[in-house]
Amino acid sequence: MLYKKTNRLETTKMGCAAQGKKAAIIQELRQEGHPLKYLLKFSGLAKSTYYYELKRTDRVEERNKSITETICHIFEENKQRYGVRRVCHELVNRGFHINHKRVQRIMHDLKLFGKRPKEKYHSYKGEVGKVAGNIIQRNFKADRPLQKWTTDVTQFHFSWGKCYLSPILDMNTNEIISYDLSMIPNLNQIKRMLSRAFNKFRNLQGLIMHSDQGWQYQHEFYRSELKKHGIIQSMSRKGNCYDNSIMETFFGRMKNEMYYGSEKEYTSFKVFAKAVKEYIHYFNKERIQKKTKWMPPEIYRETSTNAI
Repeated sequence: MLYKKTNRLETTKMGCAAQGKKAAIIQELRQEGHPLKYLLKFSGLAKSTYYYELKRTDRVEERNKSITETICHIFEENKQRYGVRRVCHELVNRGFHINHKRVQRIMHDLKLFGKRPKEKYHSYKGEVGKVAGNIIQRNFKADRPLQKWTTDVTQFHFSWGKCYLSPILDMNTNEIISYDLSMIPNLNQIKRMLSRAFNKFRNLQGLIMHSDQGWQYQHEFYRSELKKHGIIQSMSRKGNCYDNSIMETFFGRMKNEMYYGSEKEYTSFKVFAKAVKEYIHYFNKERIQKKTKWMPPEIYRETSTNAI
């Protein structure tokens, strides 16, 4: 064993990496009782270089430990919702300079895998009111906040019953402008959702509100409320989920991050409503996104508004 280690000392070619390797071998041999003086002479490594390499190794190990601990904190803080990309950008936000491949390697070694998406509620009941044209035409890009909104209803199943979430999403910031959670997907749910949105933002003249052709959005009340606030109505084509894929993406992400696999934790409507409130608060105020320059949606809106 001693011969193998000393032979490695002798055959290791010089260079920064080689010096580090030699220092590591010397440290091993010292712990086995071999004198430093002879090991340095045999290896051709200066004493100052040896101690420098030991300190450098300690610094690297300390930094690696700090990065690993921070990755674990970020992953748990976000309830295991972040994958490699978001963890990497959050590390950058916290002052680390690190490559995404390294983050991927560390997360893989630690078995930290972000949750991935997995039925959709259909509110279409034929033409029960007036159908608007598809103004959006799958162009979900918006130059500024409060330019394009979209809405839809999604369904959640539990042992105690079903409930329905109806949110409004801003296409520029991905911010959830308002929402309503109910055990009955009726017109009152839509009224509450709109009321919260209009109380939050007053000047919405010219904004485009997109949706599918659900009965709620064909209803006279819904259409008149939009018109009253100067909002232009847009609708997807019948039975085409891709025409409102931006909303579908949000629903998929939300269900993946706080619903799938956790259904039994929500023992009542009250418990689930609290979890939805917490998630949307987190989504708007804390969850960073590539689309919003790795800022949470609400912060991005405020930054964009201040820049105008």
